[in-house]
Amino acid sequence: MSFKSLIRGEIGSISRRKGFGFGRSRSQRVVQDSFLVPVDAFKQSCWATMPPELLRDVLIRIEASEDTWPSRKNVVSCAGVCRNWRDLVKEIVQVPQLSSKFTFPISLKQPGPRGSLVQCYIIRNRTNQTYHLYLGLNQAAAAAASNDDGKFLLAAKRFRRPTCTDYIISLNSDDVSRGSTSYIGKLRSNFLGTKFTVYDAQPTNPGAQVTRTRSSRLLSLKQVTPRVPSGNYPVAHISYELNVLGSRGPRRMQCVMDAIPASAVEPGGTAPTQTELLHTNLDMFPSFSFFRSKSVRSESLPTSSTSGPAQKEGLLVLKNKAPRWHEQLQCWCLNFNGRVTVASVKNFQLVAAPENGPAGPEHENVILQFGKVGKDVFTMDFQYPISAFQAFTICLSSFDTKIACE
Repeated sequence: MSFKSLIRGEIGSISRRKGFGFGRSRSQRVVQDSFLVPVDAFKQSCWATMPPELLRDVLIRIEASEDTWPSRKNVVSCAGVCRNWRDLVKEIVQVPQLSSKFTFPISLKQPGPRGSLVQCYIIRNRTNQTYHLYLGLNQAAAAAASNDDGKFLLAAKRFRRPTCTDYIISLNSDDVSRGSTSYIGKLRSNFLGTKFTVYDAQPTNPGAQVTRTRSSRLLSLKQVTPRVPSGNYPVAHISYELNVLGSRGPRRMQCVMDAIPASAVEPGGTAPTQTELLHTNLDMFPSFSFFRSKSVRSESLPTSSTSGPAQKEGLLVLKNKAPRWHEQLQCWCLNFNGRVTVASVKNFQLVAAPENGPAGPEHENVILQFGKVGKDVFTMDFQYPISAFQAFTICLSSFDTKIACE
């Protein structure tokens, strides 16, 4: 009998033992249940007596064998057995930077792998203004707008305001709203769609500054944990250069990563890595950490001074890689290594901008690339030091119409 079958059978027997009183009348249950002492059903099973060394070895083998989705859901199932199993699985599962694997929701907030691009694709729905991000390696499925071969990661919905545009980002594809418990952040633009600010629902580092608003003060009364205040934490600022003269060429964009130092792209550099979701109440759902924060409405737009020279000092700045003009095709071209097949003004590649002096080899590596492969299908590839959440928000900024930039 396989190990997964043993787990299913043992968990099923536990649930049956916990429901032993359903065949009695109400009076009998009241009398007999009063003499029962609450016990943990899992402690009565054979898994409770398994030596820790043997249990760790079994979980390591499962984690190593189930390396891709959908089979990797077995690793998540092991983390949902009990608190001890969850702690062991969390120790065994490595961050995407080291393993190139996405297992738990916190993986979407952690930097991607070094030296290789994580291949994803985005499907746009024009009717309801939603965008779904999938993890998938099947280029044919992405071009056909099929999500059968991809693992769903994030969803975003566009909300048009009188003075700005908001993109609400959620872990739940069926509930993309500011009041959802799966809300993890948002992207906000100015009126012209030339400047964007990325907000995270939780701080990326201990020194992160929260944007306090009237709505956040109301939510602070209901927050799950008092360790972290409710609010929006700015993690990136995106700006598109105005094209006043109307010259031909692709858009020019720049991203200031407020939470990532410029030294992160250098050899031996490190980027902040979130290890847990502080807004989560682990006792309510003991399997693994989910995002539990609610969105907060900002009453005012960020000013342009937030991305000034003083704020950019020491921070990672990403700029789009300059394309070359192809004489035979009569168009601007970039080498996407076959990941982009349709010409579009939205296509771009981002590299690290050198702080001072000439650019080194580390400034030639593409950190994020985004391009069109179908009518409403786009590829998104990223790597260290940005996360899937940060890469997704940067790509969302390219969907807005920018008359002044084209």
